[in-house]
Amino acid sequence: MADDRTEPELTPGAPVGRRVVLGLLGVGAVGVLAGARAQDWLERVLGPLISKDGTGLASLLPIGRFRIYTVTGSLPSKAPREWHLSVDGMVDAPFTVGYQELLAMPATHLTRDFQCVTGWRVNDVGWVGVRLSDLLDRAGVQPGAKALRIHSFDGEYTESLTLSQARRPDVLAAYRLDGGDISDAHGGPVRLYVAPMYGYKSLKWLDRIEVTDAVHPGYWEKLGYDVDAWVGRSNGRSDDAT
Repeated sequence: MADDRTEPELTPGAPVGRRVVLGLLGVGAVGVLAGARAQDWLERVLGPLISKDGTGLASLLPIGRFRIYTVTGSLPSKAPREWHLSVDGMVDAPFTVGYQELLAMPATHLTRDFQCVTGWRVNDVGWVGVRLSDLLDRAGVQPGAKALRIHSFDGEYTESLTLSQARRPDVLAAYRLDGGDISDAHGGPVRLYVAPMYGYKSLKWLDRIEVTDAVHPGYWEKLGYDVDAWVGRSNGRSDDAT
C-alpha cells in the first residue's frame, strides 16, 4: 500500500518535541488497554505528524501493532451515532443501516492475519463484523450484477471486489478489532476486512457498498496495484503465506 517505513520522516504541523512524542506514545500503550476512546485521542494529537510520499499517501506513526495510512493526509472521523452504511446499485431493495442496527445483525468472529503488500504483517488479529454476503442477500442482487464498488467516507478511497470474492465467509464489514471498537485511524467505526487479500483491499471508513455490472478499479489499482490482491499470489509477490 505504501513504502515500508518503520520510522517515517515527520513533517511537523505543530510544535511537538521528542520528549512529548515519547510521552504520547506511552499514553498510546495505555490507550490499548483503555479502549478506542483513548486511542482516538492519541491519534488526533499525533495527527499533524504526517509524512507524505510522491503519490499523496500519508502515514502516521505506528499505532499499536499496525502502521496507519491515509490517502488524504488526514484522519476522517464519524461517531457511531452519525455513521450509516448504504447498500445500493444493482439491487432490488437498497437500504441503509446505522451502527447499532449493524451490531444487531448476525456477527462473524475471525482470527486472521493482516498482510500489507509492502511486506509487513500483523499476526492473529481478532475481527468481528457482518459478512458482506448477508448484506448483499438483504439487498437482493439483481441479475447481471458482477461486482462491488466500495466507498470510504474520506471522499477519496474506493475499492472493488467481484461478487464471488465479496460472498466469501471471510469478508466482513468489521466493527471490532482485537477486542475493541475500531478507532478512527484503523478505519472506524466500520471498515472492510478482506482476509485473503492484501491490506489495501480492506478499505477504511466504510460507508457505501455499490453493486455494479463490472469491476471498477479502486484507488490503488489505478496506480498499478493488482485488482485481484490475493496474498502471495499477486503484485509480483509469491513469498507470503496464504
